Amino acid sequence: MAGTLYTYPENFRAYKALIAAEFSGVKVNVASDFEFGVTNKAEAFLKKFPYGQVPAYETNDGKYLTESNAIAYYVANDQLRGKTDLERAQVVQWLSFAESEILPYSSAWVFPLLGIMQYNKNNVERAKEDSKKALSVLNQHLLNNTFLVGERISLADIVVFSNLLNLYQYVLEPSARNEYGNLTRWFKTILNQPQVSKVVKNYQIAEKAIEFDPKKYAEFQAKLGSGAAKPQKEQQPKKEKKPAAAPAPKKEKEAAEEPDATELALAAEPKQKDPFETLPKSLFNYDDFKRCYSNEDEAVSIKYFWDKFDAENNSIWFGEYKYNDELAKVFMSCNLITGMFQRLDKMRKHSFASVCLFGEDNNSTISGIWVWRGQDLAFTLSPDWQIDYDCYEWKKLDAKSEETKKMVENYFSWTGTDKGGRKFNQGKIFK
Repeated sequence: MAGTLYTYPENFRAYKALIAAEFSGVKVNVASDFEFGVTNKAEAFLKKFPYGQVPAYETNDGKYLTESNAIAYYVANDQLRGKTDLERAQVVQWLSFAESEILPYSSAWVFPLLGIMQYNKNNVERAKEDSKKALSVLNQHLLNNTFLVGERISLADIVVFSNLLNLYQYVLEPSARNEYGNLTRWFKTILNQPQVSKVVKNYQIAEKAIEFDPKKYAEFQAKLGSGAAKPQKEQQPKKEKKPAAAPAPKKEKEAAEEPDATELALAAEPKQKDPFETLPKSLFNYDDFKRCYSNEDEAVSIKYFWDKFDAENNSIWFGEYKYNDELAKVFMSCNLITGMFQRLDKMRKHSFASVCLFGEDNNSTISGIWVWRGQDLAFTLSPDWQIDYDCYEWKKLDAKSEETKKMVENYFSWTGTDKGGRKFNQGKIFK
């Protein structure tokens, strides 16, 4: 189980494995000669870890692991993983929660303030509100629980704690922490464990939240352009997504994906050609519609959609998940939708979708209405867009039919039931 961990200093993702190893008594060597941007681009490293991402783990018998949660799970003992089937499932539940409900939103809140991502007030405010939802869920759970799973520290505590480090260090000042008393009690408990303090050193909880300074982003971009930027405590960002208009409270909040340090080099690459550019021009302005949809009631935005929709150069599709009988927990099903959206990020400019989950745990379905430029399946335009689409049955809809208009209304307004009569549970917007 012992092995070597490749990472740069103060990488919170690497903390997960290092803390788990301390609790488990596993010897993990941190590669002392690792140099980010050099070591992880070398041919020898890429043979072991093709994506070139860190943290990366090599066992003493020559096996390789990537992804921080997987590495932490590998070095963890049975106590950390969970003693029973239920506890192990609960650990997995919180690991998924940490990655999908904490990390994307906390990064979208903190990174622009640090200058790592371009600042957009609406995006930051949305991320702030979504982060608070996750904090509230944790705070409520910890009202009657000392730890997240069972009566002792588990891998769930370690991973969630690590993903909360940026929030508590940079933005959760005392006044902001007041409404999360249970969570803060738990966070300090984990922070002060001797196994944790050996890994997370010189950490300070915020006394005052950092504020936006436009100079920081300019300085970061200057360093990036000169090739001088290296990852410190925060990972470097992916290419900035185009900011969306602030949505109404009901609408899905669009989360910024957690930046990965290994994508630093991508920022200097030439912009890739948009696959939609090969299609005829369209009169339908997706940005204008998304702005209307985000800020107006459905009665207004749906009418706007039909008034402006260019059926000659755009199409409407119904996508239904093929394997609904395999769906279990609702939160896991929602992660499927979110994951697909993240992998289709570069498709957003000329497309829009409302994907809904109907039903409840162990009895749910996923389906949605998709709109994009062109008359054929958009996923075939780029190999990068073909990871998830074959998990769905696709049907092109007649934009002139009343049945289509009713379906668009239901999915855009998150109302109605699926064809099996299951009630709407929750929806996600791709924009």
